Parts: sequence; C-alpha cells; structure tokens
Amino acid sequence: MRQGKVYYKEHFAGIVKETDEGEYIFQYDTNYVKLHPNEFISFTMPVTDKPYVDKRLFPFFEGLIPEGWLLDIASKNWKINQNDRMGLLLACCKNCIGAVSVIPIQENDEK
Repeated sequence: MRQGKVYYKEHFAGIVKETDEGEYIFQYDTNYVKLHPNEFISFTMPVTDKPYVDKRLFPFFEGLIPEGWLLDIASKNWKINQNDRMGLLLACCKNCIGAVSVIPIQENDEK
C-alpha cells in the first residue's frame, strides 16, 4: 500500500492511499475534521469523517500531477511510468503551487 500525508496550508488534513487491490482512499484526519470543518481541500471533497473511496485517483489529486514537458522530465528523472499516477503524486507533489501538498509515507513511518 502506498500512501501520503495531505497538508492544507500548514495543517495536516488527512491521508491519501492506494491499496494493494488498486482502490484509492482519502480520509480526512479526525482532528482536522474537528478544527477545520469548513477548510476542504477541494469543493468535490468536503470535510467529513467518512472516507472517500474510488477505483481511480481522485480528480483533485490528478490535477496536482504535472503535465506535458514537466511530466516527461519528472517521469524520466524518477523513473516512474506516466500511468503510475500515485507514484507521480507522491514524487512530484511535496511542494505544489497552491495550498495542498502530499508527503509520501514510508512503510515504516507512523502517522
């Protein structure tokens, strides 16, 4: 399972995961839900205590991944297939333009 910590501004907002079965899950952190109920990361993903689950990477996170020549450079430098959307999200979106960033969680890291 691959996963990343999602930050909104400087606040830890939740975790995005790709399961071994190929499902994608985004879950807001319980403290974030309590402290920032109106600070959603996307209009399509309002703050809730229920997980978002889909067979494809959520469009909001897809939008964070570089495109065009920048995608070519990123995939060549990190040797990541351009179809590996979660791999690209974790490699390229640590310091995105905008309010959201995604920091990879290593398998031995804790939340």
